[in-house]
Amino acid sequence: MPMRRARTGKLHTRIDKLYNGRDRQANAFRWGLLAFDVVTILYFVAASFFHHADKFHSLEVTIGVIYLLDYAARVYVSKTRLREAFSVLGLADLIIIISLITAALIENFVALRLLRALRLLRSYRMVIMLRRESRFVRMHEDIIFSVINLLVFLFLVTAVVYVTQVEHNPAIHNYVDALYFTVTALTTTGFGDITLQGVGGHLLAVLIMIFGLSLFLRLVQTIFRPEKVRYECPDCGLKRHDQDAVHCKHCGRVLHISNEGDG
Repeated sequence: MPMRRARTGKLHTRIDKLYNGRDRQANAFRWGLLAFDVVTILYFVAASFFHHADKFHSLEVTIGVIYLLDYAARVYVSKTRLREAFSVLGLADLIIIISLITAALIENFVALRLLRALRLLRSYRMVIMLRRESRFVRMHEDIIFSVINLLVFLFLVTAVVYVTQVEHNPAIHNYVDALYFTVTALTTTGFGDITLQGVGGHLLAVLIMIFGLSLFLRLVQTIFRPEKVRYECPDCGLKRHDQDAVHCKHCGRVLHISNEGDG
């Protein structure tokens, strides 16, 4: 029994170092996870071009098993296992794992592709990881998160359009067609060569255009607006200032914001 506990303790330590350590091996492992996420997300997009994807079932099950091992390892080394297992990201991972492993049993049901888009939520976890390891990420954190918010929103909306329209809309054959419609609708360009079919499609188009005038444009403005520096004013507590700010815009206090030009 003591030997088994010792082995379990060693295994826990090794896994914890991979996920939370700061040595070269841990960094390489986490960069590998990030690369795997990017590759699999690209695969999910590419798979939308194949309507008869039976030969990919074994590949999708393999991806699902790798996701499952990653999920189990993260829960295993977490200090709050229940919170980790049933967090938003944890539940999203579980849904995706189930959709991949059961794909062969339900003939690659097209709605499952919507669930796989949830994998994009993992990008938030990766940015948090990179934040502590990269000065560039820390300096441009607001813009990076805005870009991620925009991409996640865009691809999730595209997934909804694709899943609800691909089987009965002759203008939407793959994910790129759905992405093209989503972008034109969100930007209110509306070329008219692709439209959504049915009452449900029309309502979805209305919702997309409403979001296009609010959330989408707000995210774009956040990305391209002048970059701010995070520095809390000791007097009034204002946390965002211009990079070259000398005084706080709210209370006028002299600020001492460090930058690369400091001697």
